[in-house]
Amino acid sequence: MLIGVPKEIKNHEYRVGLTPPSVGELISRGHQVMVQRNAGAEIGLLDEQYVAAGATLVDTAKEIFARAEMIIKVKEPLSSECAMLRKGQILYTYLHLAPDPEQTAALIASGAICIAYETITGPGGGLPLLAPMSEVAGRMAIQAGAAHLEKSKGGMGLLLGGVPGVAAGHVVVIGAGVVGTNALQMAVGCGARVTVLDKNVDRLRQLDLIYGNRIATLYSNAHSIEESVLSADLVVGGVLVPGAAAPKLVTRKMISRMKPGAVVVDVAIDQGGCFETSHATTHTDPTFVVDGVVHYCVANMPGAVARTSTFALNNATIGHAIALADKGWQRALREDSHLRNGLNVCLGKVTYEAVASALGYEYVSPASLLG
Repeated sequence: MLIGVPKEIKNHEYRVGLTPPSVGELISRGHQVMVQRNAGAEIGLLDEQYVAAGATLVDTAKEIFARAEMIIKVKEPLSSECAMLRKGQILYTYLHLAPDPEQTAALIASGAICIAYETITGPGGGLPLLAPMSEVAGRMAIQAGAAHLEKSKGGMGLLLGGVPGVAAGHVVVIGAGVVGTNALQMAVGCGARVTVLDKNVDRLRQLDLIYGNRIATLYSNAHSIEESVLSADLVVGGVLVPGAAAPKLVTRKMISRMKPGAVVVDVAIDQGGCFETSHATTHTDPTFVVDGVVHYCVANMPGAVARTSTFALNNATIGHAIALADKGWQRALREDSHLRNGLNVCLGKVTYEAVASALGYEYVSPASLLG
């Protein structure tokens, strides 16, 4: 199979779909790989390394989209990229379609086979291709939140860990999944006072066994969220409904009653965000203020640490990339129900139920399109 890796064009996005070692894996199995020049140069993955791994360099994304049978990216295609997709071409990348009707319509119109990293499941449960970026984003959420609590960046001028004689800041983490667990790990390490909320009592019990009295655990409901948010200096939103729009757990009214200069970090923003006041921002202009509360809602947070993120992502994605290349998309999806769960749009049909429900499309079972 001829595989293409274009350079990412989203704002401050320096990750790349395949590393040179991943290219080598595909080349060793008889496949061909085209990589756009300088696709990984910003993170030290040089063209010479790709050539040494067996890739062919091309100058433009247009050539890659025109020739490749499978496109491997990191972020969702922007409108100019959607316009270059063609019927029957495989797109393997993050998509986050539920809150994005424009991208969904463009992918449907393209007739491409669109496989989303974020809805591929794993044998042990969970979302193994989303997990590494959730780990990065959860840890970054505390870094970003701590930085924006500084007065010069709009915050209240608070040091998360405090100092002897001065109380530490209060971090509230909503959601105890991968994002939340990594966020609270970093917050505890900073010396902050940490409260974590989730509906899964077993998960809260596990965290209590690990962290003991270094954290407080609360069952998540409207009352406990409101109480926690109003006392917080930093709130991290890390809730996820796989493939669907994130629930709005923190209302505009709650935000209006928070401490002036408090910070909220919405890690769920790729799926529409879990704060009612959220809208997506970029690394160039990462924050905005609502009712005196600083909102950090960067839609590609792991792109800020692009080298770490690229290698972590490739560790998770390369296995399925090999399966798609070796077997073709129909056989690969027939033989692997977990990979089949990644099929969101296929040949003009919406094949992921949560996306169809969120955007008002007819849901078509993936099995019906697999021959």
